[in-house]
Amino acid sequence: MITLDGSQGEGGGQIVRSAVTLSAITGQPVEITRVRAGRENAGLRPQHVTAIEAVATICQAKTSGVEVGSDRLTFEPGAAVRAGEYEWGVGTAGSACLVAQAVILPLALAAGETQLKLYGGTHVPNSPSGHYLRDVYAPMLLRMGIDVEIFMDSYGFVPEGGGMLTVYIKGGARPQSQRLIDRGPLERILGTAVGCNLPSHIPQRMANRAINLLDAIEAIDVPLDIRPLRTRSVSTGAGIFLAAEYENGQAGFGVLGRRGMPSEEVAERAVTPLLMFHDSGAAVDERLMDQLILPLALAEGPSVVSTSAITRHLRTNIEVVRAFLDRRIVIDEARRLVTVESQ
Repeated sequence: MITLDGSQGEGGGQIVRSAVTLSAITGQPVEITRVRAGRENAGLRPQHVTAIEAVATICQAKTSGVEVGSDRLTFEPGAAVRAGEYEWGVGTAGSACLVAQAVILPLALAAGETQLKLYGGTHVPNSPSGHYLRDVYAPMLLRMGIDVEIFMDSYGFVPEGGGMLTVYIKGGARPQSQRLIDRGPLERILGTAVGCNLPSHIPQRMANRAINLLDAIEAIDVPLDIRPLRTRSVSTGAGIFLAAEYENGQAGFGVLGRRGMPSEEVAERAVTPLLMFHDSGAAVDERLMDQLILPLALAEGPSVVSTSAITRHLRTNIEVVRAFLDRRIVIDEARRLVTVESQ
């Protein structure tokens, strides 16, 4: 059984999600101790429990310690991952998007098609939003030969949640290696400014400000498809989510609104990191690099990807991958390159 220290490196829930995902894929059981030991709310949170239970369901795993607050767990796959129709709910505003990321890759590699219904938070702090999964993560997976479609049926903000994602996974994927160093030209910027249970002028002002800021930048001479959206759900919230599409690269940036923050400021806080990324010359943003390590390590050939920053999250995820897979992964700090060498 593989044993991991859940407090190592970044020390968050990503260690747990990546470990159970790789356990389901490889069939290797894993024990994780000191789960999120350095965090304010140590141990498993509701979204972590749901993610583990979801992965356990698709591979009939035997588990222990899978409950809120637990600082130790074991996960022992009982069968090959099985495609099908599944439905899971976090039960709070905990991130349904993180649950989706835990199961997408194992189900994509399994034979047969899958449909998922996931309930919980779709736009919550410290996790990828539903827009990021749909507009950044899924397109990059498709580039790698992993066919996933993500739909947001309803939005879930803190604290009520109440969001829903529908995910379609084709199955039978064989991840393709990637060479993403020179990202090529910027092709377009798309985005959504959302106001949920709020007046229509709020998303409109966010969208207008983002468009005006980007229009003023001479280097951003591409189509801008940034649309305001007023919607209703159980929860109330707002935010803007932007995706930059390059010939050989992808990046996404989002900011959640909060009480007292003008709509224009919300837009500015999303546009600023997008422009910084554009100036970096990298092919993928730092969050996407973190999320791509697992599929790149499962691809047959060598890959090399340039990213905007080498983060602690990335280093931690690489260490989890190394525990399960015999793949050499090299980081070039100076050039911000990540290389996954041939098997």
